[in-house]
Amino acid sequence: MLPCIERSLSIPFRHQVWFTENVFDPANRLLRDVISEGRTPGRARVLAIIDDGLAAALPALVMALEAWFAAHADAVELVAPPIRVEGGERVKNAYFHVSEIHERIDRHGIDRHNYVLAIGGGALLDMVGLAAATAHRGVRLVRLPTTTLAQADSGVGVKNGINAFGKKNFVGTFAPPFAVINDFTLLGSLPDRDRRAGLAEAVKVACIRDAAFFDELERNAERLATFESTALQRAIHRSAELHMDHIASGGDPFEFGSARPLDFGHWSAHKLEPLSDYRIRHGEAVAIGIALDVIYSRRAGCMDTASAERVLVLLEKLGFELYANELHYADSAQSLVVLHGLEEFRQHLGGELTITLLADIGRAVEVHAMDREIIIASMEELRARHAKGQP
Repeated sequence: MLPCIERSLSIPFRHQVWFTENVFDPANRLLRDVISEGRTPGRARVLAIIDDGLAAALPALVMALEAWFAAHADAVELVAPPIRVEGGERVKNAYFHVSEIHERIDRHGIDRHNYVLAIGGGALLDMVGLAAATAHRGVRLVRLPTTTLAQADSGVGVKNGINAFGKKNFVGTFAPPFAVINDFTLLGSLPDRDRRAGLAEAVKVACIRDAAFFDELERNAERLATFESTALQRAIHRSAELHMDHIASGGDPFEFGSARPLDFGHWSAHKLEPLSDYRIRHGEAVAIGIALDVIYSRRAGCMDTASAERVLVLLEKLGFELYANELHYADSAQSLVVLHGLEEFRQHLGGELTITLLADIGRAVEVHAMDREIIIASMEELRARHAKGQP
């Protein structure tokens, strides 16, 4: 038998997130500079995909985008009018849209040295990212997140995907984008629900990574609840920074192991979304999931009562409801459906179940089993807390 040939491969990835305002002002050169960096002579070709809801809310945005490309036509070429695609979780529930983007990439000759520009919320960025990562085995993707959640969390990550078989992100890839550009002015058109939703991810990453950031969120809670721009921009910037720090230095950026610390509060959140037919937005589901796991952490003896209460109160001050009826939905066998989320969470990575809980604010702890009775007691506590707060 011939000996095995083995080599170690080390592939560096560069991950950059830029912050700006009025990205499509012709005087703003950021997008031009990002796209032109490292190019061989000649214009960069760009295919733009935009969230249809965003285009409807900001009718001047598409015109501004086209005018920007016209003003910078010496360096960049918009190969077609921006393609408008529905946003929200529905866009991830079928492969059709991925195929549609593949067809446009092929039709307009977008190769691995050209760009797909994705403009929208996290769901659209996930779908377009999957299309870009799988066309020609990967074309360059520039993300322009337009929601608080996408700017603070999902849009700055390295994951792409769509839902399948009733499970979140069953089909997907790990593929760092070429660049991310966060334009704060685009948040102004968001409904309050969508501006608030991303703050759940800021609370999440503060809980597991940075007690000082949690203190800051507490101090600024009233300003954040009213979406005061300076406080909101600071929260987004620090949240994005902490997410990128974990991806770059956490030791497992592509999740080859069994741990998913950045998914603190997500095992139940990922189940609540489809149970509600996506009436519950991702950030809202994460807020509930954080509350559930914080109470579980306290009841299981991991976390002290005062620290747990601080997390719950902060989420409430930010405007989140911490209970949904879907937590108590049962199947035909009278089993709570949300509990199936634990096994689905394990299956997503394989290996043993690994759940992130809190030992203290800013200090996470991993467990490999959760007590069903403590989960149910924690859910009941959330229901009682919610009922007490109702008029």
